[in-house]
Amino acid sequence: MRRIVGAIAAALTTLLLAAPAAAADLPPRVAAMPPVPTMPSWQFQATMYGWATALDGDVGVRYRQPIGVNVDFSDILKNLKGAFMGAFLAKNDTWMFLGDVLWSKIGTKSTTRFGGQLEFEQTFGMLSGYVGYRLPIGTPSLDVRVLGGVRGQRITADIKHFGILPFFDRSGSATKEWIDPVIGLSAQYAIDKNWFVNVIADVGGFGVGSELTSQGLLTVGYKWTETISTSIGYRALYTDYKKDGFTYNTTMHGVFLGFGVHF
Repeated sequence: MRRIVGAIAAALTTLLLAAPAAAADLPPRVAAMPPVPTMPSWQFQATMYGWATALDGDVGVRYRQPIGVNVDFSDILKNLKGAFMGAFLAKNDTWMFLGDVLWSKIGTKSTTRFGGQLEFEQTFGMLSGYVGYRLPIGTPSLDVRVLGGVRGQRITADIKHFGILPFFDRSGSATKEWIDPVIGLSAQYAIDKNWFVNVIADVGGFGVGSELTSQGLLTVGYKWTETISTSIGYRALYTDYKKDGFTYNTTMHGVFLGFGVHF
């Protein structure tokens, strides 16, 4: 019996002495590394659009008294001499960059309310750039961003006004270009996986370029696939510019149609 107990004791002693050596042979434990945060993915959209504009306001060149110009879209379409309109958007969960370019050339003839004849031709160019920051409001379906940027405009206006009597005739042409700072808001609301609403509103100028400029856009869109979407809405652009004898106090407004490619 004593021999059995002695053998068991010897075996336990051997195991206890061997345990530290075996543990020393094991590879050291490596602490789990925290996951590397991933950057928010960027989304891009290129949009070609049509803007069925009417033009209302007063235009004056070379210190001449401004003439009221009221041209509806049907007149502009009949006298449209060229146009290009497009926008590009890049955004992630925090930032947004938006560029918008518009160029058009129109000419029209009309009869004034006093029986005279008005010939008006305008070449209009606009380039806008915005940086947007997402506000911590809304829901996952509502994306609201504050905007800051610039809008540059270049306008060539050619006016010929023939009155009932020769001394009422007025004519002239001028080209002006300027850049305005603008601030605003944008919002996108996803109604469901296909339908969405977009809103953009801004105001600027503040005497830097124009006295005042403002813009509003409201569209409803449908995403046909992950890549293609279309939208329809209404857009208005107001400009009040007076400098060096040139007056351009007008509102361009009309139906907006867009075709977007997402990637």
